Amino acid sequence: MSDANQGSSRFADGMRVRRRVLGDAHVDRAGATSTPFDAPFQRFITEGAWGTVWASDRLSLRERSIVTIALLAALGQDDEVAMHVRATRNTGASEADVAEALMHVAVYAGVPAANHAIKIAKRTFDEMRAEADGSGR
Repeated sequence: MSDANQGSSRFADGMRVRRRVLGDAHVDRAGATSTPFDAPFQRFITEGAWGTVWASDRLSLRERSIVTIALLAALGQDDEVAMHVRATRNTGASEADVAEALMHVAVYAGVPAANHAIKIAKRTFDEMRAEADGSGR
């Protein structure tokens, strides 16, 4: 397979996995706001992160979700933590899984990072429950 075909296949696989994990609405919004400035970056993350790492069958989507949330929390990536907590509805990771991952963050990356991520996760799960029951926020 040529490099061009491999890139095309990784992109297609990446879009499939990205949509499955983050949902069509999120991916459509990202595409709609893409400009020539960030289009190469969008392609890069779709092929690399989603089409190579997330598309691999070595870990389940649930396991990848847990690992990703822990890493993002450790790095202080607040918006990404919230986005991936939202994605748990599509990956099968439970609130208990997220809480356990954030306990690991506390031990290995620091209590302040975990504490902040716990606040984000609680708020995000509350929003998700409100959306699910139609009460909004």
